[in-house]
Amino acid sequence: MVESAAMIALIVDAAVGWPDRLYRGIGHPIGLFARAIDGCERRWNRPSFTFSARRALGLATLVLLLGVVIGVTAALTLMIEYLMADFAWIGFGILAWPALAQRSLFQHVRPVAAALHSRDLPVARQSVSAIVGRDTGALDEAGISRAAIESLAESLCDGVVAPLFWLLLLGLPGVWTYKAINTADSLIGHKEERWRAFGWSAARLDDVANLIPARLSALLLCMAGGGGWRMAWRDAGKHASPNAGWPEAAMAGILDVRLAGPVAYDGVQHDKPWINAEGRSAGAIDIDHALRLYIRACFLLWVVTALTIWPL
Repeated sequence: MVESAAMIALIVDAAVGWPDRLYRGIGHPIGLFARAIDGCERRWNRPSFTFSARRALGLATLVLLLGVVIGVTAALTLMIEYLMADFAWIGFGILAWPALAQRSLFQHVRPVAAALHSRDLPVARQSVSAIVGRDTGALDEAGISRAAIESLAESLCDGVVAPLFWLLLLGLPGVWTYKAINTADSLIGHKEERWRAFGWSAARLDDVANLIPARLSALLLCMAGGGGWRMAWRDAGKHASPNAGWPEAAMAGILDVRLAGPVAYDGVQHDKPWINAEGRSAGAIDIDHALRLYIRACFLLWVVTALTIWPL
């Protein structure tokens, strides 16, 4: 049943994404997670508290969030099974659909390439700033292209592969628990002084939740691109994240471009190592190629999901 639900979620997400009209009308479930996390952070992540206290309170925030998410989704699962019986898989698919981001990810990255093709760097910087956390005001074409390609590769895992993996494994509670963990990591799982203690548990749990999906994402990209695995194996460890380096290094190897490298956050320069240091400088055409790889990787994911429903 959950396999059919996953197929429904993939189809609906690819067809319509999360429409702007729907977002303006009711928001998105991720927004509820974000408001809960922000509320706890404002109350409990105080500089006057000790490092240990802030770490404990960050863990408490995560436990409260996940407890509510698991409880609500488990109750919804039982309600749908009772009300829809043999057709419960349709309800599960509709409720899982917002957790996927196939279409929205493509729609966010494509304008970056379009602006670069038009030689409009200000618009390209503005477009890429919507999908990355780094400073974008001084980026040239190569820097903008790297940022877009890295975000696309990493988000293949966070926005598509990992949610689907946990949906197939643990149903609605699995997919929405993953999204809650990933949202917490994106908001508070940082190494800056303000977040280091409070967001520690969110960052570590996100690492565990993405351990398998990140490597599956790299494998899908390598299959879609007909190469890249050697680079993924060699350079994945150069990334600060134990997981994000896998799809990024695979993408770098397939495109033969340099990714990662020096980057600035909030005006502070960080000299991060290059992934595929011997590769070319990235450009708009490489974003186009990366988007085609992304579509093929998503198609392969559809095939794998379909085979779980109709095994050979």
